[in-house]
Parts: sequence; structure tokens; C-alpha cells
Amino acid sequence: MVNVEQLKYSINRMSAAQVSEAVLELRLDGLVTEGKTPFTKVHFNTCFAEIEALFQRAGYHRPLDVVGYQGLMYALYDPSRWEAVQVLRWLKEFTEAAAARAG
Repeated sequence: MVNVEQLKYSINRMSAAQVSEAVLELRLDGLVTEGKTPFTKVHFNTCFAEIEALFQRAGYHRPLDVVGYQGLMYALYDPSRWEAVQVLRWLKEFTEAAAARAG
């Protein structure tokens, strides 16, 4: 099992280029799902301040927040553009649509 120090170390050593796709999505839509970020739910649960700092190093200087849906998916979003409830509804619809396509 990876401990918190190892998670923080891995994020702090991550290059800004690794989050560039997520930064572009945030600039365009203010919302990015876990498929376009190099982080897992565990990272967000333990290292959100370090993740925010990495996004700032990558050039995204607006506030960030994260919402998860039933442990299945998360979204990183700009709270000045989205409300948490809106993001949660969108994640619910997105997750249910993906499940319907798969099943």
C-alpha cells in the first residue's frame, strides 16, 4: 500500500506537462473528469493541496474543487463556473450513460 508521503512525493515530482490536457479542459469547460487527469481518487482524498499546486505550476491559477459520484468517478471543476450540485448531476448522468452503453 502506498502511504501519504509517497503519494505527495509522486504528485510533487509530476511534470506540468502531465496535467496539460486537464488544464486545457478546465480553461475551456471548467470541468474535467478523471479520465483526463493523471490522478486517482486516492490522490484526491489525500493530496488535494498538492494537486492544486501542480495545476498552478501548469498555468491554471483559478480555484479548484472536486466532486465524486458514488465512488465510481470524480470530476475536477472550477467552482466559479460550476456549482457542486451541477457537477454531481452531470457525473450521475455521465456514469449512468456509460453503464447503459456497456451493459
